[in-house]
Amino acid sequence: MNLMALTLDEEQWLAPYFFDSVLQEQLAVEFRAGRLSADTNRIRGRIRLPDDGTIGDLPSPTSARGLEAVAAGANIASRGELALLVLNGGMATRFGGGAKGVVPVDHGVSFLGLKIIGARLLSERYGAGVPVYLMNSMATHAATLAHLEEYAYFGHDPSLVRPFLQNTLLRLTPEGGLFRHADGRLSPYGPGHGDIIEAVVRSVRADMESRGTQVVQVSNVDNALATPDPLLVGVHVLSGVEMTVEVVPNTGADTGGGPLVVGGRLQIVEGFRLPGSFDMSSLSDFNANTFCLAPSCFDRTYPLSWFVVHKTVDHCDAIQLERLAGQLSAFVPTAYCRVPRGGAGCRFSPIKDRETLQAEKGRIISTLRTRGFLPEYRP
Repeated sequence: MNLMALTLDEEQWLAPYFFDSVLQEQLAVEFRAGRLSADTNRIRGRIRLPDDGTIGDLPSPTSARGLEAVAAGANIASRGELALLVLNGGMATRFGGGAKGVVPVDHGVSFLGLKIIGARLLSERYGAGVPVYLMNSMATHAATLAHLEEYAYFGHDPSLVRPFLQNTLLRLTPEGGLFRHADGRLSPYGPGHGDIIEAVVRSVRADMESRGTQVVQVSNVDNALATPDPLLVGVHVLSGVEMTVEVVPNTGADTGGGPLVVGGRLQIVEGFRLPGSFDMSSLSDFNANTFCLAPSCFDRTYPLSWFVVHKTVDHCDAIQLERLAGQLSAFVPTAYCRVPRGGAGCRFSPIKDRETLQAEKGRIISTLRTRGFLPEYRP
């Protein structure tokens, strides 16, 4: 790829969105040479299932362990040491376009609104502000800012809602050239949520430090039931690890990934990294992509892998190079907690299309209200 093909206007357009031309060129070279491909995505070496008992269930809040965890989590929240980080870079392609976070779920309250209202109510419950950090992509940033203004930050203190940008890369052609739309426009994208560490350090780490943040709960914007929970926060704190990953029982139909032992280390492995012969139904647990991080996670960098992802853009084949936050589990001390994916305690309800939203929104709203995270609120 010849980056000299970028016009001055294009370079200036990309500059505010943390586009790294050197990295772009390096990745293009690796892709053209075959050192990055769907085949190199796959893990080499032995992969095995976790030993029985390695992954524990979220304890009942009334059990001895649960009461201890709730007390520890409530202590974190009451001291203002809990922060939420929402992965908000996704586009609502299956909703007809636009930023997924601003899609209305119920009575005009969006996915973003549900997250922010939950933080506001938790702040009121414990008498300490809970900041919400929104990691946006180039594609969602402007829409998110406008949405926050339009709905007055859903009643939360605007100083506690901190949008920031992840990195930006440009799509490639299957030959490794620079992909352009039919009208000649560049095709930028957010390269997965694996740049979470770099983006946080660049934009909001100082704010976290000023607040004395001790736990950062990370969740996808479309998973409304991944609410801030003192029980789960306490489980993380008491574990003494830097990362706690939520997993849910595998239904056998899940297509993502889950915890597997690779090279002797239990870590989150996405399905596309596994050999074609691997039986995904053998995974007892599925990655919910919700996790708690200690602030020490942001004190260093990690050699996360770049993965090749094939996309269809304007009815043409396009290539994205992405990194994934779950791979942090391969490098930091990590615990795994099995949480409910059904019933009143459900913490996993990702919404990928309008049909699922229509089917699930009643249950989502009633569950949030039962938990005290959504009153009769009308923005």
